[in-house]
Amino acid sequence: MRNPPSSALTVARPANAPAAFLNDVLSGLAGTQKAIPPRWFYDEVGSRLFEDITRLPEYYPTRCERQILAKEMERIVQLLGRSRVLVEFGAGSASKTAELLKHASVAEYIAIDISGDFLRQSVDALKDRFPHIPMHAVEADFLQPLELPASVRQRGAAGFFPGSTLGNLSEAAAVDLLRGFGEALGPDAALLLGVDLLKHESILLPAYDDSRGITAAFNLNVLHRVNRELQGNIPVCAFEHEVRWNERLSRIEMHLRAARDMRFRIADRCFSIQAGETIHTENSYKYTARDIRLLLRAGGWNVTGQWTDANGYFAVLAAERIALTCARD
Repeated sequence: MRNPPSSALTVARPANAPAAFLNDVLSGLAGTQKAIPPRWFYDEVGSRLFEDITRLPEYYPTRCERQILAKEMERIVQLLGRSRVLVEFGAGSASKTAELLKHASVAEYIAIDISGDFLRQSVDALKDRFPHIPMHAVEADFLQPLELPASVRQRGAAGFFPGSTLGNLSEAAAVDLLRGFGEALGPDAALLLGVDLLKHESILLPAYDDSRGITAAFNLNVLHRVNRELQGNIPVCAFEHEVRWNERLSRIEMHLRAARDMRFRIADRCFSIQAGETIHTENSYKYTARDIRLLLRAGGWNVTGQWTDANGYFAVLAAERIALTCARD
């Protein structure tokens, strides 16, 4: 993540707006390629729009991941271990978590997400279904260092990182995140994560540009959020959702393209954008099976299980922490 310029730090922050949000937006829009990090998609409106996206016919990742979890649950539960604390990163609606809680031996469940209100609603729904499992909703950005409850190390932890969120990060950032998960979860931790696999752009592009326009609304909502929370006056209707396949970098890119020249204000800073210029809002890297295994190993994890759906569109992997050894003199 880029550091904000010093001028960003002197801007008066609107009441109740996260300082990191303001700094990310001000620094991102000041760059040559304007950008807003994708973590700011997920206010309550954005979180609900994303849940709508997961049910779209074009959006295959959620369906594929559910199929894999249902088919391989017995083996997955064995690899995660017994009586562990289940820690879910980016829990959101926690819609896939119920199957794990139903089949795995879970001593405690900790859900982490940046969208606090939405997260608490999700965890409350799970509490009703699994009243015997202690549950905690933690409003936090899992991209930042986390200090988890002592029970995580005392009982041992299993991390759960479903969806394809790892693909939003560059290779270096993904490795750092995986290392951070290991440090937070402890030396004997297990990890279960989902990743989107490389496939033809004819399948990829519609998944990020659906016919009903829900993904477009999700993308544009980040500008509405800037207006709501950062005292912005961006003319959102003057931007268009745009999706690109970057073959060289093996990633989908989401942008917001300006339909005309315009000027707007955020907090007490003024910005301008020209017609055809874009705000880059998200990357979604696509991996080969070999790539993701190497990425996990670089992040301190050994793969213990790997499964794909019938079409090979998506993968779920189980991993264990690589034991640290001290070199002898």
